[in-house]
Amino acid sequence: MTTVTDRPTEAPLAVPSRKRSRAFGFNSVSPREKVVRYILLVFVLLITIGPFLWQLSTSLKGSGEDIYTRIPRLLPAQPTFSHYKEVTDTIPVLDYARNSLVVAVLVVGGNVIGASLAGFAISRLQFRGRKIVLGLFLATLVLPGEVTIISQYVTVREFGLANTLLGVALPGMIGALNVLLMYNAFRALPLEVDQAAIVDGANAWQRFVYIGLPSVRGTISVIAIFAFIGAWDDFLWPLIVLTDPNKYTLTVGLQYLSGTFSNNPRLIAAGTMIAFIPIVIVFATLQRFFFKGVEEGAVKG
Repeated sequence: MTTVTDRPTEAPLAVPSRKRSRAFGFNSVSPREKVVRYILLVFVLLITIGPFLWQLSTSLKGSGEDIYTRIPRLLPAQPTFSHYKEVTDTIPVLDYARNSLVVAVLVVGGNVIGASLAGFAISRLQFRGRKIVLGLFLATLVLPGEVTIISQYVTVREFGLANTLLGVALPGMIGALNVLLMYNAFRALPLEVDQAAIVDGANAWQRFVYIGLPSVRGTISVIAIFAFIGAWDDFLWPLIVLTDPNKYTLTVGLQYLSGTFSNNPRLIAAGTMIAFIPIVIVFATLQRFFFKGVEEGAVKG
């Protein structure tokens, strides 16, 4: 008769506890990297927003405040809007703003219409010399604007448009970069959509209006925003073309503040803020269309 002896159960070996380092995947961010990102974000924010806040603070500071303190103060101790009124009393701000608005509307309209048509034709239509035309647009991007400014002025003068607002707007009404942006936007559309539309009997204009334009609203908003900013902020070209002070744009007219009140930077800052207001309005109006168009990105059936 065999007897079964109970064997003592062996205790499991104690595994020494180790500090496991936290593993981060591709989509996770370590705390150190977050700190570095926020530091860079604050640095870039100070570079971009800092001058604007300084100009705004200077325009609101009273005449008795020192704007060149050792420690910059953004909050004015004696806030006042008198400098804005003094600017409007010194120069005809509304007249200059109206001239700038006319130029900006012509430039935006020309770029939206002309760049859209040219971009659609190069990307979606087949014709002889299409690659040559595309290469010419690319070649114009190499030349800086200062190289062609003399030939542009001679052309505008020969057309009899010197000292006119149309002459100011004409060179910028179709930008080569805007044409390439529209070309790239139309090129991203599926080719099968065009082929289906051709089978249904749609011509090139119908494909452009009903298929192309609704799909590139984001790019059109980008072109409109930057064309307006470029036309509104332009100083050198209107200064060359315009000789009548009554036709000056706002950026050119603001030079009277710098010449007459060179010792009072508060008025210059106030004039700068007045010129900045329309840009904010245009961007605030179109930015939702820009982001909406970028998010959609595809052709709706």
